Amino acid sequence: MKSLGFMLSVVLISLSIMAFAQSDAQKSFDKIKTLAGSWEGHVTTVPPKADIEGKPAQVSLRVTSMGNALMHEATGAGRPDDPITMLYLDGDRLLLTHYCDAGNRPRMTGKMSPDGKTVEFDFLDVAGSTQYGHMHHAVFTAIDANHHTEDWTYMEPGDKPVHAHFDLQRTK
Repeated sequence: MKSLGFMLSVVLISLSIMAFAQSDAQKSFDKIKTLAGSWEGHVTTVPPKADIEGKPAQVSLRVTSMGNALMHEATGAGRPDDPITMLYLDGDRLLLTHYCDAGNRPRMTGKMSPDGKTVEFDFLDVAGSTQYGHMHHAVFTAIDANHHTEDWTYMEPGDKPVHAHFDLQRTK
């Protein structure tokens, strides 16, 4: 009887610990959800791309689907595109699906840096044609509650990378 009571105590303690422990993916997702809001700033590119270099950009991040997804929408001055990116948990992975103006949907997996300020997404796969290129990498860095940066890498045809750096301030 004593061993049954001991086993029951061990099981209850283990379940309590598991309930409080969050996966790395959940921690990363919770961190990135703190960026929900409206943002604006400027974009710099390497190599320079005249159609977006130095121009203003607006970014909206909205928690949706009962907290199960974060929708990222970006617009830029003078550009007709309006790419949507969805961030969500899939089991023990944080995934990003980018609905690109190039007509494809790359997916990336995210991980938070040890300091807890950056969530970096690495290419997983892409659906649709890559004839015009595809988004390949993304990094979100929280500077403080009202300032964050986003770094996006787009692979042009022939695997030529274009890096875009967004320096964003919260507007609401």
